[in-house]
Amino acid sequence: MKLAVLIPDAAYAVEWRWAYDIEAQALVDAGAQVEPIRWTDERDLGAFDLILPLVAWGYHKDFERWLRLLDRLEAESAIVENPLPLLRWNGDKAYLAELGAKGVPTVPTMIVDLLDEQSLRRARDTLGCSDIVVKPPVSASAYGTFRLRERDPFPEPVRGWRMLVQPWIETITNSGEYSLIYFAGQFSHSVSKVPLPGEFRVQPEFGGIITRCDPPAGAQEVAVAALSAAPSPSTYARVDLIVGNDEGLQVMELELIEPALFLAQAPDACPSFARAVLAAAERAHEQPLADR
Repeated sequence: MKLAVLIPDAAYAVEWRWAYDIEAQALVDAGAQVEPIRWTDERDLGAFDLILPLVAWGYHKDFERWLRLLDRLEAESAIVENPLPLLRWNGDKAYLAELGAKGVPTVPTMIVDLLDEQSLRRARDTLGCSDIVVKPPVSASAYGTFRLRERDPFPEPVRGWRMLVQPWIETITNSGEYSLIYFAGQFSHSVSKVPLPGEFRVQPEFGGIITRCDPPAGAQEVAVAALSAAPSPSTYARVDLIVGNDEGLQVMELELIEPALFLAQAPDACPSFARAVLAAAERAHEQPLADR
């Protein structure tokens, strides 16, 4: 089985090998051939049995190019996991509103078409809070994300952008976030992600402390509800949860494109990850082209 794993463009500055290396090794150990391919390379991928966008980091900075890649792969009848319609759906965090409308507990989210002072005032009134977070709907690694207290200056770098506005969640600076990882719909492992003192971003590039943990009570039920509300099943998935201001668990993000799977914190999960990927590839090749 020959697999292509999509990786960042050469100009993308964030370190990515820590995620790619252990995932690729797990697949190699299961008998696959693995080749890293920059997602921005416009090369023919027809020789691969399966294309995995697992480390296609940086797509959020050139989203139109990313969508063109998905269109091209679809036109070429390439086999991609997770499936292309799921990748398109998950690329814009407006899906949070869709999950909420389906009854999944999510962080309250407003979508603002053009961020300015007036839209921030409306958002604060609607959300009923003065301390908020703004973030682009297409983003990763806290790109374009700002915490805004009532008297903080307007975030000029994102003026006029389409943005999500959410309440500031008080627990982020102590218990942080929980990430639950699923392979082929089955729970694999979970980690906590806690920011450094004085920081609110939990990503590794901002010093976030990542520790394997048991999921909190009720977390798996919320995660399964979120995955069930997605347009289709996923081969790999990460559900990011937080204890909301109402003290209940809420979905922060549903990561189905290029999530860090934190296999270094759970090396015993490597075989189940590889089995899920190779089983998906085998099923896809057994399907008629018209059914893919």
